[in-house]
Amino acid sequence: MPYARIIGTGSYVPERVLTNDDLSRMLGENINDFVSKIVGINERHICADNESTADLATAASRRALEAANVAPEDLDLIILATDTPEYLSPATSVVVQQRLGAKNAGTFDVNCACAGFVTALDTATKYIVADAAYRNVLVVGAYAMSKFLDWTEKKTATIFADGAGAVVVQASDESPGFLGSKLVADGRYHDHMGVYAGGTFMPIDERVLAEGFYTKVRFTKKYPPEVNIEGWQRIVRDVLDKCELTIDDVALFLFTQVNLSTIKIVMEALGLPMSRTHTVMGKWGYTGSACIPMVLDDAVRAGKLERGQVVVMCASGGGLNMACAAFRW
Repeated sequence: MPYARIIGTGSYVPERVLTNDDLSRMLGENINDFVSKIVGINERHICADNESTADLATAASRRALEAANVAPEDLDLIILATDTPEYLSPATSVVVQQRLGAKNAGTFDVNCACAGFVTALDTATKYIVADAAYRNVLVVGAYAMSKFLDWTEKKTATIFADGAGAVVVQASDESPGFLGSKLVADGRYHDHMGVYAGGTFMPIDERVLAEGFYTKVRFTKKYPPEVNIEGWQRIVRDVLDKCELTIDDVALFLFTQVNLSTIKIVMEALGLPMSRTHTVMGKWGYTGSACIPMVLDDAVRAGKLERGQVVVMCASGGGLNMACAAFRW
């Protein structure tokens, strides 16, 4: 039975930068105290008018393929996680396949909000383990939420940003990469945050467009803070138990980059210093389904992971969906 190993990472952000000072001017109030000190975001990158999710995903994918030394035509499968797709249909992954020239790869998208990438990564490993036909799988997380922002609404405009990250997962006969995972969902929270217009529940019509509320990403109900604070700890411990690992066996813990304060609380609860995690929300903002591969790529390029070390990736998103996976690097 083959193992599944991550052999290359890549990330990409659009050129346009929006600082907290820029947003303070746009919103007519100083947002720095909360957004910088509590959330941990200093600036974020935003798509140009002519940029879209597939552009970001393609750029990150090329960097991951280069790092892995894998040619696009050698890919067997592309799995793309996003909740800001290029179109409602067809899938964004097939657009990326065409742009990369990955003519031999099957494709599909995954949407479970910001837990999407880890869910897609888990899916990729199962393909590799179950079917010898899948040797090289590209897993992408891409996010262009700026296209769905109401720039007059402080609680969304200050957090969300655009970007993409990707990894190449390869079958290996020698050593395990993927160690274990867990997926969790709680549908009680499905109406707490999202972009609720555009599907069959609320098709776009003149009334919906005129109102404009549900065509943008909205927090419609307040999430209890313990959802992430307690949920991340629980799922991490469950995965470690499943893998027969201890917290001390893990070199690096990576979490959804939505709130620096939450990461600090969780790391303290796990009995760990902040040096055992890595964050990118300060320079890139919150990039949703892309943030885990982006923070992974940044950590790898910063030399924070060595071959043989264990990394745990924990992601959560609207729905509620949560996913956690452990890999030996």
